[in-house]
Amino acid sequence: MRRILLLLVVFFGIGIEGAQAQDPQFSQFYAAPLYINPAFSGASGFTRFGVNYRNQWPSLDASFVTFSFYADHYIEKYKSGVGFIITTDRAGKQNLQSTNIGLSYAYELKINDNLVFRPGFQASYVLRNTNFTDLIFASQIDPINGFDPSRPGDPSVTASNLNVSYLDLAFGGVLYSRNLFIGASVQHLTEPNQSLLDGNSPLPQRISIHGGYKIYLKEGALRRDLTYSRKERSITPVFQYKTQGEFSQLDLGFYLHLEPINLGLQYRGLPHKKFENFPNNEALIFTFGVTKDDFNFGYSYDYTLSDLGIAAGGAHEISIAYFLQLGKPLKVPRDKWKIPCPKN
Repeated sequence: MRRILLLLVVFFGIGIEGAQAQDPQFSQFYAAPLYINPAFSGASGFTRFGVNYRNQWPSLDASFVTFSFYADHYIEKYKSGVGFIITTDRAGKQNLQSTNIGLSYAYELKINDNLVFRPGFQASYVLRNTNFTDLIFASQIDPINGFDPSRPGDPSVTASNLNVSYLDLAFGGVLYSRNLFIGASVQHLTEPNQSLLDGNSPLPQRISIHGGYKIYLKEGALRRDLTYSRKERSITPVFQYKTQGEFSQLDLGFYLHLEPINLGLQYRGLPHKKFENFPNNEALIFTFGVTKDDFNFGYSYDYTLSDLGIAAGGAHEISIAYFLQLGKPLKVPRDKWKIPCPKN
């Protein structure tokens, strides 16, 4: 099973002509705002720093490890948000690596007293590389004994250029009111060629539609500060539908915020749609987090529902966000409010 997974990683990740790669994903997608939609740049209204870490299938050699760091800032005078993000992804034993460095911009446009629209744009530089020293080729697989390292591989591949870089573009928007928010984004607008083998392997566009509705519950106890306000109690149903090439997936669930505790439950899959005759049931996602003043922490675990099974180790994910208020804030009008996203 491990050998098969390694071969799948090679086929879908390296960029052989005709194969289509799939971007890494975060279960805590609203805790990775600049990754899913550049329109979220500056959406917090403050200066924000964040980290996302995901380790998928840690029990297998073909694990996927993704790390992302982002920073964004809201420029109140110009109703604009700017952001920076760097994401690294390592797939499989062959260390297929991608590094994405991006800059983003979003503008806040108030439509009326109840609606705000934020369009956003992101430009990125991407570098992909791999190490073929441990690559397993079909010619090295013995039908009886499995992998045989004494069998020759493919010299035309091992001698190829193992690096590729390109410019990547993304566009998105989010529409929100005091309780409702819905957004959409398109990554890889130009479908750049990401092949490592001097072939043609365009990276398919990744389209994401996401949204939610925050429902406020009965208020909690008084906060221990000078605001004389009560702790928030809310539940936020959320969804994200994403499609890329032949792949499509739906995240559907909710977040319960009992300040300072955050709890979440999501389902990922599209049971009615099959891929290569396999049912598209991927995972149940359990999330636990803590919000404390200007600091958010979240941990989630993906319980695998697919035939791969729980023996693969599921997926572990951590998100951290820290908020700062730089400079003297301008006078904020009474009707100023932010996107009611679930807490990290």
